[in-house]
Formats: sequence, structure tokens, C-alpha cells
Amino acid sequence: MNAAVRATVRVGLYTGAKVFFVHEGYQGLVDGGDNIRPATWESVSMMLQLGGTVIGSARCKDFQTREGRIKAAYNLVKRGITNLCVIGGDGSLTGANLFRTEWSGLLGDLVSKGKITGDEAKSASHLNIVGMVGSIDNDFCGTDMTIGTDSALHRIMEVVDSITTTAQSHQRAFILEVMGRHCGYLALVTALACGADWVFIPEMPPDDGWEEHLCRRLMETRNRGSRLNVIIVAEGAMGRDGKPITCDQIKERLGYDTRATILGHVQRGGTPSAFDRILGSRMGVEAVMALLEATPDTPACVVSLSGNQAVRLPLMECVQVTKDVTVAMKEGRYDDAVKLRGRSFENNWNTYKLLAHVHLPETKSNINVAILNVGAPCAGMNAAVRAAVRIGIIQGHNMLAVHDGFEGLAQGKIEPINWNSVGGWTGKGGSVLGTKRYHSFIAKDGRFSLLIPQKYEELCIPMVVIPATVSNNVPGSDFSIGADTALNTITSTCDRIKQSAAGTKRRVFIIETMGGYCGYLATMSGLAAGADAAYIYEDKFGIRDLEANVEHLVEKMKTTVKRGLILRNENCNANYTTDFIFNLYSEEGKGIFDCRKNVLGHMQQGGTPTPFDRNFATKMGAKSVLWLTEKLKECYRHGRIFANSADSACVLGMKKRGLMFQALAELKEETDFEHRIPKTEWWLKLRPILKILAKYKISLDTTEHAHMEHIISIS
Repeated sequence: MNAAVRATVRVGLYTGAKVFFVHEGYQGLVDGGDNIRPATWESVSMMLQLGGTVIGSARCKDFQTREGRIKAAYNLVKRGITNLCVIGGDGSLTGANLFRTEWSGLLGDLVSKGKITGDEAKSASHLNIVGMVGSIDNDFCGTDMTIGTDSALHRIMEVVDSITTTAQSHQRAFILEVMGRHCGYLALVTALACGADWVFIPEMPPDDGWEEHLCRRLMETRNRGSRLNVIIVAEGAMGRDGKPITCDQIKERLGYDTRATILGHVQRGGTPSAFDRILGSRMGVEAVMALLEATPDTPACVVSLSGNQAVRLPLMECVQVTKDVTVAMKEGRYDDAVKLRGRSFENNWNTYKLLAHVHLPETKSNINVAILNVGAPCAGMNAAVRAAVRIGIIQGHNMLAVHDGFEGLAQGKIEPINWNSVGGWTGKGGSVLGTKRYHSFIAKDGRFSLLIPQKYEELCIPMVVIPATVSNNVPGSDFSIGADTALNTITSTCDRIKQSAAGTKRRVFIIETMGGYCGYLATMSGLAAGADAAYIYEDKFGIRDLEANVEHLVEKMKTTVKRGLILRNENCNANYTTDFIFNLYSEEGKGIFDCRKNVLGHMQQGGTPTPFDRNFATKMGAKSVLWLTEKLKECYRHGRIFANSADSACVLGMKKRGLMFQALAELKEETDFEHRIPKTEWWLKLRPILKILAKYKISLDTTEHAHMEHIISIS
């Protein structure tokens, strides 16, 4: 929430608006006085890494009455406030919409009571409202992710990782209850990300007689050699009869040595993840734009996320669909409830069903599928391998693991891999199979040529590439497995460094990030950590820009915020090296600020994968093997496989709003081979936000702003 508050304040000030904080939510709006205070640029400094909300929030009975709303209207009119940005759940947003609908009536009451003049009422004749959804449950329809959900998943996964180690040692079954009174999103993604045996969610209660089914499933996994069982329960889980399903109930039914853990409010706290900070910042910018463009005729809107696109949706449509989910669950239309939750939720559910509801086939398909990791290791690779292996086994294929990438393939380091071999892999960082760059496989001009299939008939087989690299530089995909984990590592390191700089005062840190020639990590961690500048290869810079950045920091040192953070991508410029920039800043800042430098190095490739990377990798691994199975059926002729069409070698990528396969041959045109980056990169559009939030006076291109869309509901 704080990232959203910070962005709204700074972009509001940047556009020339007056910005006010309303402390303690609607209660502060009703009580007025010191609860409504002007916001300044510095007042939102050092907020990004704080959990919760620094302006406070409160449940408010008064605002639910007309009398309370009249007081709130009075407080706004007296301060000349006619635009309201509300961050909250569907209750808060419904309240905001009601407030807006009643606005002219409330003003009429205030004039008739003599509280405000006719002129005051005229100048405040219309109230614009925009909502941002802050809810850890991700229970608001119309957005893929609400602010706070990713951070809650981080807290949950930290606990799950700790519990699985003890469960494995003792051969125990563990039941974990996570939040989600009306929505099973947290439980579902947790189950996918930790490879749970079973998940209970309100949208899809288990069939009657689930107790026997659950015991049978756990017995099967134990018989396959698994040492632990994990069951995830959403707090709103219920049976088909509408009665709650609790941890204790499940524990009673299981014959194993079972322990139950209820996570509770741990999930709401802690430092926000990099994803949430960027989401909050992007939503804040979009919210201000929506308010400035609003007219009396535009409906109150909510800014939300679809894929990686910021979109605006009519607030009440979203609230209605959110209510429709509850109605569908009450009426037992569970498939509809899952669909209404949106595409992202439905995909997660389908992937979970594939991996957890296992019926191993009686007959084999007689097809061999090999999996190998290529290039540098990154967090999440193992989760993709696990999903691919298990889906392959379910499809009846012989699954083979190739160790040490292409080199291992050339040297014959290939062995069968079974269901249990990949147990517990979702939470492991790096690459268990081993991975290497193997130069004999690369043509002289530096391009990958898989030994040109036309030359070798043996290589005329279906192939699929899953993007996995911290650099996030794979053409055909907006995201790569591993990039989110690296981003969180950089962001948390920057937080610590900023804390140290805040203590010593007048200090500027220059930090070098990985990424090859791709500036994704430097730009996104700059947004997440609140950097003053991020130098990247794609956004060319010269000595004048460096000079402007130094002058900007000199000015900053005159304010109350006496510290600076500069990020530099490792290959942004051959001459302006990290040492050069450090020396330049040190020289120019003499007597005003001193400098320190940090090269983050290989810590960016390590660590346990984040929930996003585990979930993304699991879905990618599963989808790629299902695609291979279909392709193999198409290419099977006269007792052998022969695939030489362009679409039989694909990259599976996340494009804008969904996962899609694209032929490698098509991607040739989209690739800058020399610098190993795509020719167009979606995140470059976020760079102006980074500059504006660092107080640079640049023009923000709003030509690509989000237009109002409509949420799709089931008729």
C-alpha cells in the first residue's frame, strides 16, 4: 500500500495538483481536523520497504451512515478536494462509489444547513473517484493481482519451506491454514508452489466422501517413497454441504502423525515484495492519470492488472462480479465460481488438478522426452523440471534427464527420471540437473543453431524452450523464470544499503546489477527500491546526462532526504563503467556527499525461488509437455517421429495477457542477436515513472494510457 501512496503523492505533485493524506481511512475523512493533511515530496520518502500503511486504516461505522458521509463531504469541500483515491478491498470501494453517487445530495444538505456556501458547493460540484485494490486474499474480480497478495505469498512460502524440512525429517503430514475467507487464491498458489498433496478452497469444495479419497492419496504418495505430506486449507474452506472444513477436522480423519499450523496475521505483515512495490507504483501513476482525465460522465473506475498491462475497469462492474462469485458458491455452481475468479485463477486450478489428482496410466506411450537446462542457472528451473517430468509421466511418456546442458547431451549424460526423483524440487534454487554454456553448440555468428535440424534428421523432433534467466532477455516472453527471484534479491539488498546511507547521511551508493545487455533488473529494482537513476544499455546516456544526475543529487542533499541510490546494468556502456561513474560522482560530490559502490554479482542467480517463480515455472513446465504430447501425435508417421515444420520448435512465453507458443523461426526478426535482447521490451515504458518518482522534470507520455475496459462475466 505504501508504494501506491508514494506514487500517487509524487505523480500528483508532479502534475501540479495539491495532494492530501487522509489518515485512518474513512474515519479520518469523517473526523476531519488533523487527519487530513497536505502531503509533500519528502513525506513519502523511505516508505517503499515498509509493510502495512503509514497513513493508517480503520474500519468505520460512521461512514456507513448518511450523517457520517455528510461530515466527510464537508471536510473535503472545505479543503477544496474533489478527487479521491481509495486503496482498499471491495467494501471500501463500494463505500467510495456510494459516496460519489450521493455527492450532489450531500452538498445540497450542507448548503441547506448553512455549513457551506452556494459558491463552495458549485466549485466542488463533482467528486471523482478511482480505486486501487489492496487485499492480500486477491479476492477482487477484474485484476490478476491485488496489492499485497504477492507479499503474503512470500510470508507463506517462508513458513512452508521451514515446515517441509522438519516434516521430511520426521516423516509427518502437515496441515497449513492460510487466509482467504471467501477466496482460495492464496491456498491454491501455495499448493502449486510447494507441490502440496491436497488443497481445500471455498470455490471448489471436495466431493462427498473426500476423507477416504484424501487418505488413499496420501497412502499412494507414501508408497511411492515420499517422506512428507502437505495439505493446504483456506480459512473459508467448506464441504458440499456448506459446513466449514477445519484443520482439526482433517487431522482427526488422518491416521498419520499429523501437525496443524494456522498462519494467521503473519501473512499481512513484513516487507513488501518487489512485485508488490512495482504494482503499487504503477497503479498509483495510473490512478492519478484516471482522476485527471475523469469527467462527470465517466463511471468510478478501479485500476487493475491484466497480464503485465495496467487496465481501468468500472468499479461497480468488478464489485458485482466479485459478488457473483459468492452467489455461485452458495448455489453450488462451483465451475462458474472458478471461471468468474478470472483466467489466472482458472489456470492455477487446472494446473493443480493435473499435478495433484494423479492417475498413472496403465499403458506407456512409447515416447521418450528429454529435459535439459541450458545457460546460467536461475531460481525456478527445478520447479519447471519437476512439473514437466510429472506431467510427462502422467501422459505415459518415458522421461529422461540430461545433466550439464548441451555438453551433457553430447557426452551422453542422460538417465531416466521418475516421479520421486523430482520430489521437493519446487523450493530448490539453482539447477539440480546442472547447466552449462556449451560453445560447440553455438554457430560462429553467436546465434543458437541447434545443429540445424535440416542437416541432421535425428534432430527433426518437436522442441520447446522455456525462458529461464535472471536477465529476462528472452524474445517471445515478457517474463523469464528466475527474474522475479533476482529482482527480490537486488531490492532487499538495496533496502539494506539505503538504510545504511540514511544512517550516515549525505551518501550515494552506486550498485551494479546483472542482466547482460538487458536493463530489466536495473530498471525494475530501481522502481522497487526507489533509485535516483538506473543506467541501462537500451536507454542511451552521455556525459550531459551523468552531469544532470550529479546536479540532481546535489540538490537532493539540500532537502531532508540526504542519500542517493544509483543502479547500473553491467553492460550499459563500455566506457562509463561502474568505476568511472563512482569516480565521477566522488569527484563532483566532494564536500557535498561521499560515494560507495557495490557489485552484487552472483548472489543474483542464487537463493530459493520466489512464489511467483515457483508458480510460473510450474505452469510453464506443465504446459510445455502437454504441447509436446500434441505435437508428437501430429508428427508420428510410419512408426517414427519426424518434425520439420517451423511450428514444431517453439518458445513458450508470457505475452501481455497469457501464455503462448511462438515458433523460434518467427522470433528471428524480433531479436538483436549481437546484444542478446529482444528488439522491443515492454518494461521500457515504465522508465519515465522511475524518473518522475525520483523528481526529474520530464514529460510523461500518456498516449498509451489504459482505456476503460469491461470485465467479462458469465451470463
